Amino acid sequence: MTPKSSPTILSLQGKGLKLNTRADLEPYLKDVDPTVIEEIHFGGNTIGVDASEALSEFLSKTTVLKVANFADIFTGRLISEIPQALSAICDALKDKTSLVEINLSDNAFGGRSVDPMVPFLTHNRSFQILRLNNNGLGPAGGAEGKKSNLKVVICGRNRLENGSAPAWAEAFEAHGTLEEVRMVQNGIRMEGVTALAKGLAKNPNIQHIDLQDNTFTVDGNLSGVEAWTEALASWPDLHTLNLSDCVLSSRARSPASSKLWHRIKPQAPHLATTEQQPRECIFGVLASAISQGLKSLMNLELQWNEVEEDDEHLENISLSLKQRGGRLFASDEEEEERRKRRRRKWK
Repeated sequence: MTPKSSPTILSLQGKGLKLNTRADLEPYLKDVDPTVIEEIHFGGNTIGVDASEALSEFLSKTTVLKVANFADIFTGRLISEIPQALSAICDALKDKTSLVEINLSDNAFGGRSVDPMVPFLTHNRSFQILRLNNNGLGPAGGAEGKKSNLKVVICGRNRLENGSAPAWAEAFEAHGTLEEVRMVQNGIRMEGVTALAKGLAKNPNIQHIDLQDNTFTVDGNLSGVEAWTEALASWPDLHTLNLSDCVLSSRARSPASSKLWHRIKPQAPHLATTEQQPRECIFGVLASAISQGLKSLMNLELQWNEVEEDDEHLENISLSLKQRGGRLFASDEEEEERRKRRRRKWK
């Protein structure tokens, strides 16, 4: 939902404005008192260097700012413009102790724009939610390892790969306050996944983890699976774990992968294993885990796998979930039906 402007909310969200100069931005700021603004939403516009500097001056005057939404603000900008503009915005926010959330998603930063964010990430220890989804950060996109109030990290589709994983793991361990971490489609392989497990294990309040479309095993080596097996015991409040398309098992019968599924906490109400292409024994492991330990699991996703409709293990899984009011989604048709129900619900 697009936020509407009010005395405490400044929103240009989705207006498609091309703000190149101070003069372009001035009409939208001239009658606004920055000292009462709690939220600012500029997503869906494109902001040049000169306009960013004017915006920075406005931001520096805010005193109660809680939400800074600057997702998708550099479309069509030159590579040389983005670091300067980003630096102006981030520098204005680095001392804002009232800030709760910053959203810089859907900006094609690339590794070149990591440095402009460093002063903000280093100095502002107050904000709790960091959204950096789809920024093309690459392996240079590590994180700052200092204690803070950070609770939510969303950093998917950034091709972070193994090169950045040790820095992220160190940062996660140092923060210790995380409750939700989503790092989907980052090309992180087994060594990086292992490091992340160890760092995240130092955050006992975690409730939601999404690492789909990264790689947990390679050539029969199950170090990643084993690391996550151990880490699961650290998260008593975990309710959602998504390890879809993570290559959890590279062998037909793996004690480590079996142990992983059995150790997932009964509090986890949603377990997703989409695109795993698991062999029959993995379905058996899941069926056993659901019936014996995952008493709170309500929805299991196995879409886009090569599954047989009359697979005995899938039938057992489906029956177990139905008995508790849950459901197994094992085909595209079932997923589409769920989406239709959701759309009807929100009409």
